[in-house]
Amino acid sequence: MFNEDRPSSSLPDVASLPHASGSGVLDWVGMDGMEMPVQFDAGDGQVRQTSARVGAFVNLAKEGARGIHMSRLYLLVDEALSAGPVDEAMLRKLLESFLASHEGLSDAARVVIHFEQLIRRRALRSDNSGWRAYPVRLEAVLADGKFSMEIGTDVVYSSTCPASAALSRQMIQQRFAEDFKPGQPLEHEVILRWLGTEKGIVATPHAQRSTAKLCIRPAAANAPKLLAIIDAVEASLGTAVQTAVKREDEQAFALANGANLMFCEDAARRVQQTLDAMPGIADFHVRIAHHESLHPHDAVAYAGKGLT
Repeated sequence: MFNEDRPSSSLPDVASLPHASGSGVLDWVGMDGMEMPVQFDAGDGQVRQTSARVGAFVNLAKEGARGIHMSRLYLLVDEALSAGPVDEAMLRKLLESFLASHEGLSDAARVVIHFEQLIRRRALRSDNSGWRAYPVRLEAVLADGKFSMEIGTDVVYSSTCPASAALSRQMIQQRFAEDFKPGQPLEHEVILRWLGTEKGIVATPHAQRSTAKLCIRPAAANAPKLLAIIDAVEASLGTAVQTAVKREDEQAFALANGANLMFCEDAARRVQQTLDAMPGIADFHVRIAHHESLHPHDAVAYAGKGLT
């Protein structure tokens, strides 16, 4: 008769048996996409809980070992993420527990956590505010006794093409020249009314939603919080997407777009200079993508701190 209360030590462990697949070490073995809760403080003092997808891995350094103990990784991740907010100290402790549970098999450990962090953002002019969900990617590695961590997110903003803006201004000049002939007296009120019609804005530059994908490696000390990084990057771009808006907010956004004409190269340099000037960042990589309304493809630029 099958005994459901039988101790696990009496159950067969195929992974520990000799195998015919040959020997060799493996870089990473584990599980990816585990469904877990995660608690995180982006830097606003609010610890928020949301759902996450987690990858947990160790290397397989022992020659001839067939596999690792995946259930141990799962239980350790479950315990750690249920205990409190994710931070650098917690991730390091979690990776140390991975290695302790695989003593003799592994000497390197890695964890990757994907989730979305809700952050409340104020409107540009009105008293309204709304929620933005920023994707967050945390990756930590412990190898050869050295701990490293990276944090990634996306900043979404609007980009207005400088070339298209120049072409639009030229078309407006041409329409003005057609409607107001040389030598014709120019009356202030007439011109003011003309500017308020569709003739006064006969052409508009193309603009598009754009994405700055950030990957940050914090320094050992004085590392900035995620919210500080997001705030600095959004300020450098000047046209972060909005949440709740009234007409005064939309007008302020249009004004910001007109004052922040940029190619993807311009945006990449702005973000690069901003992150380069922030203390507590050891390295970073940035991918800028302008999802163009003119083309069916993206305009893309990459930038970094210049380190490997």
